[in-house]
Amino acid sequence: MDDFRNDTVEDFIPVTGGKAWYKIIGRNKKKTPLLMLHGGPGATHDYLEPLHTLSNDRPVIFYDQLGCGNSEQPQDPSLWTLERSVEELSQIRTALKLQTIHLLGTSWGTMLAIEYILTKQPSGIASMILSGPCLSVSRWIADQRAYLRQLPAHAQSAVAVAEERGIYDSKEYQDAVMLYYKLHVCRLEPWPDCLQKTFARINSTIYTKMWGPSEFTCTGTLKDYERAHDLHKINIPTLFLAGRYDEARPVTTAYYQTMLPGSILRIIEDASHTHFLEKTNECLSAMRDFLSGFDKIGRDNP
Repeated sequence: MDDFRNDTVEDFIPVTGGKAWYKIIGRNKKKTPLLMLHGGPGATHDYLEPLHTLSNDRPVIFYDQLGCGNSEQPQDPSLWTLERSVEELSQIRTALKLQTIHLLGTSWGTMLAIEYILTKQPSGIASMILSGPCLSVSRWIADQRAYLRQLPAHAQSAVAVAEERGIYDSKEYQDAVMLYYKLHVCRLEPWPDCLQKTFARINSTIYTKMWGPSEFTCTGTLKDYERAHDLHKINIPTLFLAGRYDEARPVTTAYYQTMLPGSILRIIEDASHTHFLEKTNECLSAMRDFLSGFDKIGRDNP
């Protein structure tokens, strides 16, 4: 690893199937580290760029999951599973000697965080932030169908035709997807560079295998993922965040919050799935306030 005096370091960690890239910002800060779990599956850490600011008082750790972004991109399709992703998270934490951490997951990253907690039962998780959560695929799809019914008729028709034929590369379908994204993924115009970078670098093979052709059409290996009914088993302090127009609809995110004892909910107005890009200062303030309440004293530096 780089010289300890460097406050920002980046390197690769061997994980099952290859090497995963990571970056620590604010390495020498004293508060409990925050480990970021990016969305996708198949996306990159780039769109989380505004959250670097949280490193003002704590180490913030980003990593690109295997096959994504700066990490190695092996071609073995057997690697793209929820189970391997959970094991990868465990391997990242062990390699960096992260004894006590906060976890922050966005979108698919919330699935990863919850599965890690429930299956590994790890110690040393001071708190979690679940941003735009997807903890029940059946509820997620129902929410997206509700949104689809609000789109113009031509967009609804393009989606219906593509799904009926199983062909998703038509211009009409892609236009409908982009219209949906601009309403429920990011409402800024133009999109921030960091989000455009993530979309430009997304590993569509992983996304398609694990999820499907679009956010509102799940045909991949995650299609039967349901963990809402297990949230009561978790006793980690948790903050749920969602935008008013989030793919993770506020009513569904509120349902998750009622299922996880002691958790709290914050809805960000005039924002969508990437609410931390649209309302950065508000989200950073909410995150800082929450994290500071659960910092551990006397942690080791990563």
